[in-house]
Amino acid sequence: MRDASAKFAALPTHILFALFFAAVALSHLTLLHLPYFWDEGGYYIPAALDFYHAGQLVPHFTNAHPPLPNILLGTLWHIVGFHILATRLLVCVFAAVGLLAIFRLTQQLLDATAAVTVTLLTAVYPIWFAQSTLAHADIFAAAFTLWAFALYLPAQAATTLRQYLSVAALFSLAVLSKETSIVQSAALAALQVVLLLRDRRSPLLRRQHLGWIATLSFPLLPLVAWFAYHHHVTGFTFGNPEYLRYNATANLTVSHILQSIRYRFLHLFWQRNIWLPILFALACLFLPRRADAPKSLTAPILRTIALLVAANWLAFSILGGALLTRYLLPIYPLILIVCVDLWRTRTRWWPVFATLTAAAFISALWLNPPTSFAPEDNLTYRDMIVVHQEAIDFVAQHYPNATILTAWPVAADLFRPELGYVSRPLKAISIEDFTLPQIRKAAQEPNRYDTAIVFTTHFVTPSFRHYLLDHPDSRRGREFAATRDLTPSEIAAILGGRIVWQDDQHGEWAAVLRFDRSYEARLLPPPCLSPQPSHLPQR
Repeated sequence: MRDASAKFAALPTHILFALFFAAVALSHLTLLHLPYFWDEGGYYIPAALDFYHAGQLVPHFTNAHPPLPNILLGTLWHIVGFHILATRLLVCVFAAVGLLAIFRLTQQLLDATAAVTVTLLTAVYPIWFAQSTLAHADIFAAAFTLWAFALYLPAQAATTLRQYLSVAALFSLAVLSKETSIVQSAALAALQVVLLLRDRRSPLLRRQHLGWIATLSFPLLPLVAWFAYHHHVTGFTFGNPEYLRYNATANLTVSHILQSIRYRFLHLFWQRNIWLPILFALACLFLPRRADAPKSLTAPILRTIALLVAANWLAFSILGGALLTRYLLPIYPLILIVCVDLWRTRTRWWPVFATLTAAAFISALWLNPPTSFAPEDNLTYRDMIVVHQEAIDFVAQHYPNATILTAWPVAADLFRPELGYVSRPLKAISIEDFTLPQIRKAAQEPNRYDTAIVFTTHFVTPSFRHYLLDHPDSRRGREFAATRDLTPSEIAAILGGRIVWQDDQHGEWAAVLRFDRSYEARLLPPPCLSPQPSHLPQR
């Protein structure tokens, strides 16, 4: 295995990239033609279309995310045309770039065998795998960030201008992809400040630390320039007031931050079976170091990785409205590097640990834990897209002129053909979700719609749903009861309709309801005929 890994690592970088891209694209082959999902259709694709159609760096809804993903997608569509497949393949390109960075980083820190292992484990880790075709800004930012790590971590004492410029450029591209990527360079700059204070009496080390401080602080300049431009165009520095409230001001409470700290801890060290390689690593700490142990991580590298993990844990407990695991994409490979390093330096049986971890990760692509999570954490997002597409196709085929009661994101999917669900816009009215208060509100205006597409807006696995329903007095049970989507039969009973289609994909469900209304009608004479009595029998 060592010989094969060494030969593989010796391949030119462009050959490795081609192999990684082919592997990513082929492993996602059944996902490449899916319509756009949730946040893709809610923000990223519409924002990129604004650049594609009008060259707007700031989308029409004045959200403050930096523009680089929009520029990349819009430019690609100008070259090849606006196709979902083109979008998906571009994301595969950046997923492959990120995996190549992980490979080169691990190869430099450890060896080729470890590099192959960490790269494969990252590629099949459900959160990374799911994001590898979704057009979210996080995969773009992760690719640039991981290459910056690959240049910075192995040789922090380097003094070449080329390395300084490369790291500054990569971190700048990362923050122009996603503004929260500034957390990485800020954490490393803070570390260099501490090292500068420690080594202030050494002219050589002082100069090196100052060089890194300048390099790692540079990405703040393009980020400030973007926010200044955004303010100039829109009058808002950090996005429109609703966006700012959701992602910042509404979250700055002690209770929310403490809750977020707990969830982010689970995201980093538990989510999607990542607890298994960590458990193996902790067990290896009780074993003596092998006498013939291979190259391992140095103490400064371990401290730097620990700092990055802690910085992301705390920063993303405060920043960002939604507690999404994709914000942590660049950190999962660092955790796996530490795990693999501990395995291989403590036991010869470490390939067994790697195999079991890979099996656990692959199984987690489909098998869901009895808890709540975002569908995009694994292939549950595909189930969501499929049931939405089936429901929309049924309505488009059987009731093409219907006025449809539904909620976001299906409301947007019906109205915007570019999202891939319809060939022409369908009429729809939207409510917030399918909880009891919203359904009662819809019941007060029955004449506004004749059809409904209902679906789960608060996904939980079927087993967890049963548990919550059986424990209504628990804290989670009360929270679930307050936000629970009614079932299709319950909605039909309240609104006076009948279910004409429904499907359930592992807890992601959707249904089509039809309402047979009675209307008051009058027969009016054609203009060319003589007047008729004005009052005719009602039908």
